[in-house]
Amino acid sequence: MKKTRILTIQDISCVGRCSITVALPVISACGVEASILPSAVLSTHVGFEGPFCRDLTDDIEDIYKHWLKEKVEFSAVYTGYLANKKQIEYVIDIMNSKLVVNGRRIVDPAMADHGELYSGFDMEHVKEMYRLCEYADIVLPNITEAALMTGKVYKEVHDKEYIEDLLSGFDKLPIKYVVLKGVLFDENEFGIAIYDKQSKEVKYYFHERVTRSYIGTGDCFASCFCALFVRGFSIYEAVSIAADFVLAAIKSTDVKLDKRFGVDFELAIPYLIKRIYS
Repeated sequence: MKKTRILTIQDISCVGRCSITVALPVISACGVEASILPSAVLSTHVGFEGPFCRDLTDDIEDIYKHWLKEKVEFSAVYTGYLANKKQIEYVIDIMNSKLVVNGRRIVDPAMADHGELYSGFDMEHVKEMYRLCEYADIVLPNITEAALMTGKVYKEVHDKEYIEDLLSGFDKLPIKYVVLKGVLFDENEFGIAIYDKQSKEVKYYFHERVTRSYIGTGDCFASCFCALFVRGFSIYEAVSIAADFVLAAIKSTDVKLDKRFGVDFELAIPYLIKRIYS
């Protein structure tokens, strides 16, 4: 029996909990082996002023070649922040050559939030990320990313008509599911929309809304969701547990601490393990 192993391809922020420094412990806590392919190394995440960044595009090819030689395979590939078109090409190659039969392809198009693209990205990058989504089974955008990729208007407050119009914008892609983060119908609830593209059915999962926001909570959600889905949890179960884990992490975070260091997800891992194994 082969080991369940997720490859996550995204950046490493040396300080500030997000991306790979979140993915490794969360995927491991879910009982799945986590392997990494860093797209860049940053001294801190971009919530700090002027971080140092080392682009690792040129190193990805050598790492990939070594994996080909060693016949390394993965149960799933889960992508986050990718710096450029060349990295996206490498990801497509890895998805096509390094996955086991029926391996999962999960894309978190980490490039925008709160109505704006991240620094250094433009609409050409949006087009490339949409192209990467063509190779995915599941896409995990937030509202901003979904609006950018589908050419829809970004809105901060939503209704079902708006959300389902956003989701229908992915109908041209040969994907199975869209998991849309950040749905806000009511000021007291925060939610996720799950779109089954084949059946055109949309399901929602809502939980209590906490108005505090932190960099890295999307990575907590995506990492937990991916690990649980790859383990065999239904998509709705994986979404609900991952969303509740993020809520528990936010509630565990001392409001007096510097928000730039991210959410105290470590304190919520016992809650996550209890949910998974109870």
